[in-house]
Amino acid sequence: MDLVADFPAIPAGWAYLDTAATAQKPQPVIDAIARAYGETYATVHRGVYQRSADMTLAYEAARAACARLLGAASADEIVFVRGATEGINLVAQSWGATHLKAGDRILLSTLEHHSNIVPWQLLRDRTGIEIDAAPLTPDGRIDLDAAEAMLTPAHKLVALAHVSNVLGSVLDVKRAAEMAHAVGAKLLVDGCQAVPRLGVDVQALGCDFYVFSGHKLYGPTGIGCLWARAELLDAMPPWQGGGSMIDRVTFARTTYAPAPTRFEAGTPHIVGALGLHAAIDYVEGIGLDAIHAHETALVARARDALGSINSVTVFGPEDAAGIVSFAVEGVHPHDVGTILDEAQVAIRAGHHCAQPLMEALGVPATARASFGVYNGPADVDRLVEGIERVRRIFG
Repeated sequence: MDLVADFPAIPAGWAYLDTAATAQKPQPVIDAIARAYGETYATVHRGVYQRSADMTLAYEAARAACARLLGAASADEIVFVRGATEGINLVAQSWGATHLKAGDRILLSTLEHHSNIVPWQLLRDRTGIEIDAAPLTPDGRIDLDAAEAMLTPAHKLVALAHVSNVLGSVLDVKRAAEMAHAVGAKLLVDGCQAVPRLGVDVQALGCDFYVFSGHKLYGPTGIGCLWARAELLDAMPPWQGGGSMIDRVTFARTTYAPAPTRFEAGTPHIVGALGLHAAIDYVEGIGLDAIHAHETALVARARDALGSINSVTVFGPEDAAGIVSFAVEGVHPHDVGTILDEAQVAIRAGHHCAQPLMEALGVPATARASFGVYNGPADVDRLVEGIERVRRIFG
């Protein structure tokens, strides 16, 4: 897979290994955004002129593309949001605030991103619910046996990452859904790191809510999707008020539009949706199975090479999806990242918005290399050469 030429922001000689943070953009996505702003731009849903009608069709076609990508039953199950963080907050503030009360419990896991922890803590502080965290297996997966033993009828929601943004470990979503439903709970899945790497079929997986961010899927920032079962969306009140999400407004009373419009107050990120559509088309043109196989091979190459260096600890399972986190003995990850940057190798260093996981791993931070469709074996080799340079510098 040699697609780096599709990505104009990746110059020759630069190894970009920070895709888990944000993916670079292929030319078709850049072209779609430029065309939307430069040639076809108009508002959606409200204009009576032809260009507005055309843009409305394009905007709703993007929604349909998101539904297709996730295997949703209907495009009406897709709510456009700014990203996964906003999607989780929407569920917390709308579904959670409506359906949860003091004494109810939510089950998370130790490896969750802060965006799948903090919204539930805010809801806890408002409602008196309780939060539990499932532990991890020794190789860094969510321990579903332990999670199942923790679940009780008091648990109303389970919220877990499909793929860890630090360890790359992949959740058995179908089993998690069965466990949650067995005690009457719903399952929310954070799919930020899964959607760019794995085929996702929300109906087959059996979850109730699923979120992802467009910028990790080679699309623009500021756009993402919340998928929820139609009956759940229909029973959820709006969480923001304004234009577009209404049916009729009087000073005495306002009635609201049906889902998903009810959850999209104000002028939406029109061009972002069109850019996301182009990204979905790009990824589907390659094939998610091919992407997963490509990234799996890069992960195996990186883990084997890094694992052979005595002073390097590699975290996570052998079959991690697209992500390798590691630590160099005696060297802070920020120093590792700085030295690699001097060699034009870009990685992420820090706690990766997963401080509880860092505590569980017993480290303040890790270095993280994450792969995309534009990476190849030479990028892995340059990473390993850079780590050898780190070891020489720090002795």
